[in-house]
Amino acid sequence: MPAIVDTLSLERHILTTIPLARAMELHVAEYDGHRLALAASGAANVNDKGCAFGGSLASLATLAGWGLICLKLGELGISADVFVQDSTIVYLEPVWDEIVAEAAAAPDESWEHFVSSIRARGRARITIDAEVAAAEGGSVPARITARFVAKRTDQPSPD
Repeated sequence: MPAIVDTLSLERHILTTIPLARAMELHVAEYDGHRLALAASGAANVNDKGCAFGGSLASLATLAGWGLICLKLGELGISADVFVQDSTIVYLEPVWDEIVAEAAAAPDESWEHFVSSIRARGRARITIDAEVAAAEGGSVPARITARFVAKRTDQPSPD
């Protein structure tokens, strides 16, 4: 995958390559260099109870973590394939309107270590925490912790 260098190219890439993201009506809400927030339509992600589908919450949070890593690598000119390795999600309450997922590196993680590892070995791992919230604000209806793997595509990785 070519390096994703800004939020416009990230959103375009997600919507072009992931049909589920189009169906969710996903868009980039905010990026500050450390945290990425993605949003999705509440109406497009409704379940049989009239609130947001749990799978949509998990998908949006996973994509926020994935997108954050793609942006961080793209800012450094590193092209990589990024994969979710494993994740855990906790659902705390329903979401009744637009869904927002905000992702950041877990508190015990270091972007510097992640970047030095991918530069030295061609691959790296990082844990990302994401919180899902309703656009109206207030509580946190879901939290996800996910470990991601990145493998450079612009140089062969040593085995």
